[in-house]
Amino acid sequence: MDLPVMPPVKPMLAKPAPSIPEGRLYEPKWDGFRSIVFRDGDEVEIGSRNEKPMTRYFPEVVEAVKAHFPPRAVVDGELVVASGNALDFEALQQRIHPAASRVALLSTETPASFVAFDLLALGDDDLTARPFAERRALLEEAFAGVAPPVHLTPVTDDTATARRWFEKFEGAGLDGLIAKDPAGTYQPDKRVMTKVKHERTADCVVAGYRVHKSGPDAVGSLLLGLHDARGVLVSVGVVGAFPMARRRELMTELQPLVTDFDDHPWAWAKQLEGERTPRKSETSRWNAGKDLSFVPLRPERVVEVRYDYMEGARFRHTTQFVRWRPDRDPASCTYEQLERPVNFDLAEVLAGRG
Repeated sequence: MDLPVMPPVKPMLAKPAPSIPEGRLYEPKWDGFRSIVFRDGDEVEIGSRNEKPMTRYFPEVVEAVKAHFPPRAVVDGELVVASGNALDFEALQQRIHPAASRVALLSTETPASFVAFDLLALGDDDLTARPFAERRALLEEAFAGVAPPVHLTPVTDDTATARRWFEKFEGAGLDGLIAKDPAGTYQPDKRVMTKVKHERTADCVVAGYRVHKSGPDAVGSLLLGLHDARGVLVSVGVVGAFPMARRRELMTELQPLVTDFDDHPWAWAKQLEGERTPRKSETSRWNAGKDLSFVPLRPERVVEVRYDYMEGARFRHTTQFVRWRPDRDPASCTYEQLERPVNFDLAEVLAGRG
């Protein structure tokens, strides 16, 4: 491989903002694996945010790149998997598997697509020092005849349209909006773009905690639950961003609520088929050394947390602490309080219609 921009390259990043800024170029924020794809003839490499190649996990994308990319190009974008009319991040996560036979099977059962949104190199030209508006124009020209599973992300310079996208596209599984400076150069690993994400709050039951990696005297994260329509307490995520002093205070505060696991609601709920609850002792499939065991607590305390959106029955990302809610009855913490986005067809997003 011999390109003007060679792998690995760390992708350009975005910093959060509470509202949509004026005077930018706006794109949907895709919920997938950020990837910079390098093609030099028959040689293809799919990079990742941590610079480790993901080429072997997505053989169908490699073939699509050979079929639809310019012969020599470096393109920034997102690997996504669709389920029905929306993105499915959980299915995308399952694509990272060590067994070649499993990779081959999943490439046909849950095939991935690549959504292009920036052009770093074309032919012999390094485009990273050129303004984004120029890179975007060249990307549109190079991908004029592109076909699925390769897509060109929609873009607009109209703030009103961007606001409509922000509200509507969430129903297709997208998680916000990206705003880019039309004059901006490509700056790897720098937070020079802007991301605007949905923020909501929910009152959740605290049903357990994990010990902090620093030692047994500090709480690492609190396990959160919500009651479903059956009254079953379902695991929905965690909250864990606390100062170290507060982590130690929490360890002391929560000890009176520690209970035997056999008396905990998740002792029986975890046996139900399909129930999303933590195990008493397990490890993460993404980090074999990370212990996911937890200390069960009597589900008597309620905490208000900030979240962006749900993925199935759980919060898509780690939540943020807002405040304790001693005025709330834990039994009243149900899924009914959550705001649900209106469904929107992913195909409409890819076609730039909103």
